Amino acid sequence: MPKHKNHKGLAKRVKVTKNGKVKFFTPNSRHLKSNKRGVTVQSYRKARFARSGDMKMFGKILRRGLLSQQQDEANDLATANTTPAATSG
Repeated sequence: MPKHKNHKGLAKRVKVTKNGKVKFFTPNSRHLKSNKRGVTVQSYRKARFARSGDMKMFGKILRRGLLSQQQDEANDLATANTTPAATSG
């Protein structure tokens, strides 16, 4: 039976974090920046996280379970609401 292999091109361009989010850098940020605005060039320095619309495709191509940034924020809010509040006394 053939092995399941992940997509090497995508695997080189993205990093999957510990929590399963897909982190990548903005395209068009390598060279030819002299004709771009300074704000645009500054925004290229920040890493991006994949949104929920792309996660199904990324999960199939990378062959692993993934979380979108919105799902991770929802999980953080859910755990923050379920933890007991510290009482002073």
